[in-house]
Amino acid sequence: MSRPTSTPRRLAAASATVALVVGAAACGPKADGGGGTGKDAAPQRGGTLTVLNQNPQDQFDPARLYTSGGGNVPSLVFRTLTTRNRADGAAGTKVVPDLATDTGTPSEGATVWTYHLRDGLTFEDGSPITTADIKYGIERSFAPELSGGAPYLRDWLVGAADYQGPYKDGRTLDSIETPDAKTIVFHLAKPEGDFPYLATQTQFAPVPKAKDTGTKYQDHPVSSGPYQVEKNENDGAHLVLKRNPNWSAATDDQRKAYPDTIDVQSGLDPAVINQRLSAGTGADAAAVTTDTNLGPSELAQVKDDKALAARVGTGHFGYVNYLAFNPKVKPFDNPKVRQAIAYALNRTSVVNAAGGSSLAEAATTYLPAQETFGYTPYDPFPAGATGSPEKAKEALKEAGYPDGLTVTLTHSTDTGKGYGPNLATAVQDGLKAAGITVRLEALDSTRYSKTIHTVGTEPGFFLSGWGADWPSGGPFLAPIFDGRQIVTDGYNFNSAQLDDASVNDEIDRINKITDHAEAAKRWGALDQRIGEQALTVPLFHPVYKRLYGKDVRNIVISDWTGVLDISQVAVK
Repeated sequence: MSRPTSTPRRLAAASATVALVVGAAACGPKADGGGGTGKDAAPQRGGTLTVLNQNPQDQFDPARLYTSGGGNVPSLVFRTLTTRNRADGAAGTKVVPDLATDTGTPSEGATVWTYHLRDGLTFEDGSPITTADIKYGIERSFAPELSGGAPYLRDWLVGAADYQGPYKDGRTLDSIETPDAKTIVFHLAKPEGDFPYLATQTQFAPVPKAKDTGTKYQDHPVSSGPYQVEKNENDGAHLVLKRNPNWSAATDDQRKAYPDTIDVQSGLDPAVINQRLSAGTGADAAAVTTDTNLGPSELAQVKDDKALAARVGTGHFGYVNYLAFNPKVKPFDNPKVRQAIAYALNRTSVVNAAGGSSLAEAATTYLPAQETFGYTPYDPFPAGATGSPEKAKEALKEAGYPDGLTVTLTHSTDTGKGYGPNLATAVQDGLKAAGITVRLEALDSTRYSKTIHTVGTEPGFFLSGWGADWPSGGPFLAPIFDGRQIVTDGYNFNSAQLDDASVNDEIDRINKITDHAEAAKRWGALDQRIGEQALTVPLFHPVYKRLYGKDVRNIVISDWTGVLDISQVAVK
């Protein structure tokens, strides 16, 4: 992953969406109605699927969407060169062809990637999709007025760093070649073995230049997928999708497109969403949510109702909540102090504060416990589930604090996120037994995010979290530990401000690897190597629980997004 040049949704994890009540992913739904088919019947074509969400599907323009996520709503309209494999669990972490015939052919040490389009691809008006449309779609994503998308292309493409899009002077990117209508070639500034994953981003969706209306394009973007936009009210607060008559399943083996209509209703209170899904009356019987989890109290109620319990999907998104250190602030410049905190931490209390084992799994590794990321089990500071005050005190003694010490932990006031007072108090209580007195500093969510991500104001000790943009170790480790991604004049995510040449070089070496399994092993080894420095203390990997309506069929939740995949859903 390259240095963020904006404040993307998942990268700005402490400020926005990837938290216990928002993120999601799955190892596949663990419910009677899960596993790819509904409980009572095979999936059928027709009907209306209702999506009940907190967060509006705003900026519905492929240039401005950060990923093709959003509960998979964008990918119903925008097809890309590659896409996620629409399957449960680990199988869903694979990248597969979409508009392209394969996942890309690398050359020149993974600095050149070539794609060829399938036959028979058309837009919603029946006109053919060409590689010129994909090239133009990417180029317009660089326009300042269409900001919001992922930053990778600006960093990865040759000559893209200062590119401002085609609107002002019509300039194009020479690093994207289209030798014919079905071939597109990308020239990268450095090797990127993960390029097929990047090609799933909505910036790779085709946009016909003649139909581009700039900032108004989001009102009716031209569809390349199975659905087209019929209504977009209040910047995505109410989005209605109808079938695209010119989409052909013969060219798309990933999207099932069972419902006739997708009705996305956003801006709703989470309690209201779960109540409506639970009651399941009227249209809500055929409803799902892609951004609202069940909390501890709601789970307790669901547990006692077999019918409801059968309508809960479970997921594990590639995310980690952790304690972050700024080693430039005393006493955290002393590795032994950081190690003492790692030994003293009571992860059982932390998990309980996060909602219990149903909603959080204790973590000793930075990488999530999924093979696709390169997960390698290790614990550099083994202290058991409840911590070891004895080991912590010994480390403090070695650090020069035989009588203990007092530190300040900065956290958010937002109780709905994984950085709030409940978690901070659990950390405080756990460290107390080791002689570490923790003072809590609470900041409102906006100030908190800005404070911890600004080099000049970053505290010495704070709660943080990270989720990758695709299931690979690269976008998980590089933004946090690559010294070249330290940002001094904007949002910085390398909180330890680690700039270790050997780590940077290993990241470069792994990025050259185009075999994902081989790269994953190397990411896992690097995770362990960095973890031994106690620059962060992993706390837990979130678990997500979401209700779906009683008339919803064909539940598919992958380990890529963990969001119930509405491209697979059917309604009764």
